[in-house]
Amino acid sequence: MKASPLISIITITFNAADVITPTMQSIAEQTFRDFEHIIVDGASSDNTIMVARQIGGKDLRIISEPDNGLYDAMNKGLAMACGKYVLFLNAGDAFHSPQTLAAYAEGAKKKPDIIYADTVIVDSNRNYIKPRHLSAPDILTFRSFEKGMLVCHQAFMVKKELAPEYNIDYRFSADFDWCIRCLKKSKPGKCLNLHTVAIDYLNDGLTDKNKIASLKERFDIMRKHYGLVTTVGNHFSFISRALKRNLK
Repeated sequence: MKASPLISIITITFNAADVITPTMQSIAEQTFRDFEHIIVDGASSDNTIMVARQIGGKDLRIISEPDNGLYDAMNKGLAMACGKYVLFLNAGDAFHSPQTLAAYAEGAKKKPDIIYADTVIVDSNRNYIKPRHLSAPDILTFRSFEKGMLVCHQAFMVKKELAPEYNIDYRFSADFDWCIRCLKKSKPGKCLNLHTVAIDYLNDGLTDKNKIASLKERFDIMRKHYGLVTTVGNHFSFISRALKRNLK
């Protein structure tokens, strides 16, 4: 492992032996190699660690111990990260192609604060389902997330020096709050869209299984950052957007 790699990939696991193989394989296949891979495991009782070690390379570091949930584990990963940029790729999700990290690295030459891309949804057999219903905008700012989480957390790579801790008071949507706070700290014009698909997102994540609780948290997060009037107004457009999507 390099002392100061360009990218720290952080993966959170708990009893993920059934889903971690595609994640690990997608990392092993990357053509760009100036990265470290950190797995923060919540003391799994299955074969998660064994599977990870079998596929992982010399850049892999693993910590396995009880934690206080997903975002507590993410904070541990941030504390361990040595890279200039941090990128979260959780168990079940995968890089879209072997050139994904190379695309992020090429973008990093321009020294942006945040580098982001698009995401597609896949099933447990890695079959394509659909694109994510929100697309990454050409220009990303703090105000962009008034319209929802326009960039998937896993496709959102941030300078380590800008990355705050996750607010563990949120159980399901602390990643939404975290992305907004990263954007608040970024300089104008310093967010770079790669204009490519970067992530295959597994369609059975924690947020998907707790949709109502997640939406309530997101409303509270948006109210905190953008104000109640703006948040309520935007939610009317969210409802309209959802209805149109369901009709299609």
